[in-house]
Formats: sequence, C-alpha cells, structure tokens
Amino acid sequence: MRILVTGGGTGGHIYPALAFIRYVQKIQPDSEFLYVGTHRGLENKIVPETGISFKTIKIQGFKRKLSFENIKTVQLFIESIKRSKEILREFKPDVVIGTGGYVSGSVVYAAARMKIPTIVHEQNSVPGITNKFLSRFADKVGICFPDAAQYFPESKTVLVGNPRAQEVVTSGKSEVLEQYGLLPDIPTVLIFGGSQGALKINQAVIQALPQFSQKEYQVLYASGDRYYNEISEKFDVGKISRNLSLQPYIKNMTDVMANVDLLIARAGATSIAEFTALGLPGILIPSPYVTNDHQTKNAQSLVNAGAVKMIADADLTGDKLVEAVDEIMNDPEKRERMAKASRQEGIPDAAERLWTLVNELVN
Repeated sequence: MRILVTGGGTGGHIYPALAFIRYVQKIQPDSEFLYVGTHRGLENKIVPETGISFKTIKIQGFKRKLSFENIKTVQLFIESIKRSKEILREFKPDVVIGTGGYVSGSVVYAAARMKIPTIVHEQNSVPGITNKFLSRFADKVGICFPDAAQYFPESKTVLVGNPRAQEVVTSGKSEVLEQYGLLPDIPTVLIFGGSQGALKINQAVIQALPQFSQKEYQVLYASGDRYYNEISEKFDVGKISRNLSLQPYIKNMTDVMANVDLLIARAGATSIAEFTALGLPGILIPSPYVTNDHQTKNAQSLVNAGAVKMIADADLTGDKLVEAVDEIMNDPEKRERMAKASRQEGIPDAAERLWTLVNELVN
C-alpha cells in the first residue's frame, strides 16, 4: 500500500504520524510512505532523520486579526494546493492521512478533490481550524477523545485513539530508574513540562523541592534544558535527599513512564495518550498558551473520568503541588482507583484501529 502522511508545526501532529508509520512498517513491510510537511516546521528536522521519504510545501497560518499577511496566506494556500496535486500525481497514494497543522490542510484538500481516499486524524478534544475545515471534504475523521465527536460529521467520525499509545504499551517494568539515581522499588513521581520545560511548573518545583526531599516517595523531575541550570545553581539536588533526581531531559521517557506511579505534566494529547495507555494516574497542569484552550478540555475529560487531578497554570504553587501529590501518593487505594480509570480511558490499540480504518476505506 502507498500511504501519504501529512502534518506538522508541532510534535503533537508529527509523533502520532510517525508512530502509525512505524506500526504499518512492522505489519506490512512492503508498504511505501511519503511524508509531506513544510520547510520551516519541526517536521523538517524530525522526519528526515527517520529515513522516511519527505517533501515540503510552502504555507503559513492565518493571523487572528486583520493583516496584510493574510493576503499572502491566501496566495500561499492556492499555490500549495497546486504543489500538493503535483506531489500526489507523482506518488500516487492509495490513501492520504492528515494529522493536523496548516500543511495538512492543503494536502488533504487537494487529495479529496482528486478523489483519493482521505482521513483526518484529530488528537485533541477540541479540534483546530484546519481539521474542522477538512472534515467537510475528508472521507473519515479519526478522533482520540470522545468529546471531539461533536465537532465532526457523525457519519464520518470514528474513535481510533493516538498511535503513540500503542508504542508505549510495549514498555514494561525494568530497573530504568537506576539510571537516574533512584531505586526501582520505591513509589515514584515523574514531573516534566515538555522537551523545553515549562516556566510555571519549574517555579512550583523549585518551591516544592525542600518538601519533596522529606517524603517517602521519590521524585524525578525533567526540567528541560532551559531551566536545568537555574535549579542546579539553587540546589545540589543529590545532596538534598536520596529521593530526588533532576534531569534536563529524559530520552527514554516511555520506559520511565512504565516504571513510575504518578505523572505530573501539561495536558498535551500525545502525553495523555501515552500515560492512559499505561494506566498511570496524573496531575495535569494545562498550558494556557494553546489554541482554544484545548489542553484544559483534554484534561477535563480525564478529571470527569476520575483519572487525574487538574491544577490551573495560574493557580500552581509549590504548596499546591505538594498537597496534590501527597493526596495521591499517600493513599494507595486512591492511586489504584485513578490508575484503573486512566487505563479505561486509554486506547492501547490505536495504531491498529487507524490501520483498520485505512483498510476499510481503501479496500
């Protein structure tokens, strides 16, 4: 099968696409893939390193206020559709899958006009403008949160989940925490604010470290390179307590997640897909800097299910963080209830579900 995947701008659009490609490569090695992104997006750095064929088109997003830049945006969109059609004619895909971002708007729209089977994959509980637009033209819409169904045509919409979840569930219990100076048999809290870190989370952790050092549970904090030196200058974490570990970044994050008891993070769709597939309870601090406040809505669906606690970014302090962690870590029964609820919200066979949808559409 020949599959064209398009999506970009953020890791939340790119990593699910790559996870799906890796899944199909395992079960159908003779499949051929082409990834279409932009020359300026994050995908331009990530995708070429995977060895997947990669092409780019030039496009940009609309400004939310009146701007002469929007005239240029319209021109680029028209030109990008023409370029997309050239790529489609050359590659001749059996199906086109768009995972979000402006680039997928041009490519999926062009494919739909050319009568090529198309699927839109929406990771968040509230879709972005591109996927809302594309849902009118695409053959199917795959969603990751049941709440997202209300924004799309019912006849086209299928709950498939995020393919990243299926990759994560292959990780199991191990001694991986020893790599970070922690003991594998002690209950552990993992805190991270994304690859770059998050200012408000970092500030709260700095305030909380002296209290965390007195706890019976362990804390592993991935600060991001941006904030690592700041904490290192204020604290010699290793000397404060044996139960604290500070890291700028965790490369083997999925292995670590499979060996901790509580996750504290932003409420990005990919992170949620990963930890619910593992059945981890969480404390989510939604980023206030995302479109349509979709992280709050992502988190709220899990709060309603009893899988996580949510703390608003504006309300986050060291004391509130410690209080929330203690409430869960000092109550094993509560932690297990939350873990069970998290597992029920997870979709560990997401890549398989999306592959089934592809085959139903193509065959």
